[in-house]
Amino acid sequence: MSFRADHDLTGTVARLFIHPVKSCAGIEVQQALLTDTGLDLDRAWMVVDAQGVFLSQRTLPRMALIRPQLRSDDLVLRAPGMLALHVALDRVEQPATVQVWDDTVPAWDMGDLAAQWFSDFLGLRCRLVRFDPEYRRLSSLRWTGGIEAPTQFADGFPLLVASQGSLDGLNERLLAAGEGAVGMERFRPNLVIAGVEAHDEDRIDELFIGTGEGEVRLQLVKPCTRCPIPNIDPATAESTPAVSTALRRYRRDPRMDGAITFAMNAIVREGSGTVLRVGQPVAANLRFD
Repeated sequence: MSFRADHDLTGTVARLFIHPVKSCAGIEVQQALLTDTGLDLDRAWMVVDAQGVFLSQRTLPRMALIRPQLRSDDLVLRAPGMLALHVALDRVEQPATVQVWDDTVPAWDMGDLAAQWFSDFLGLRCRLVRFDPEYRRLSSLRWTGGIEAPTQFADGFPLLVASQGSLDGLNERLLAAGEGAVGMERFRPNLVIAGVEAHDEDRIDELFIGTGEGEVRLQLVKPCTRCPIPNIDPATAESTPAVSTALRRYRRDPRMDGAITFAMNAIVREGSGTVLRVGQPVAANLRFD
């Protein structure tokens, strides 16, 4: 497809990531099905404690070492010192009620074997649950402008969009400070775009993707505030403050009362049911406010 000349920015889809289990490692893919709730099977599962409250790398950095693999009929989870856990894509055990941030939502428990696997590796009693697709958990209407945008177990929105330029700019600062460069995996985006300047995504209103099956239209609605998770090395689960320290010097966002931000949360306006692929063209309109 050819984009209209009145778009403010153009680029390409550089990378795509799916994170099947909330706060565990992601999977880089070459293509992914776009749904109303984001990329198919992204944050479809979640680990909860004995009270049903979600667990994350914020308090359990070892979750970064749990690596998923999606196959045609199951999700395979691997972690150091553990036999692989196979979770069927088409089976659940029993209903559950769980909490993700301020939302209490229905879910499906994945059974005792999965619970024991996660409990053994993480060192506390926990269970694996799957989002109930019959339930509509909506993104913040304040940030979507009243648009009903469903999501699953993501922190709050269907998609997270970052640019390669933003990561390059951060790594330049890290190297200048004598620190090592970091990978995009630390920021856990779904969609990485190339061909735009650092943090151009902050100013994007609508992002268009040419898929060959019709146009995808995403709306970028809220800056992503950053907790200490980007400080965690996904290869070792060790945390150092270098990333937060670097970001604090130049990424305090007045839109978020001075909190550090990196990347933008997005909702799906058009294109659910189409396949996103690395290399597809993107274009964007900017907001000026």
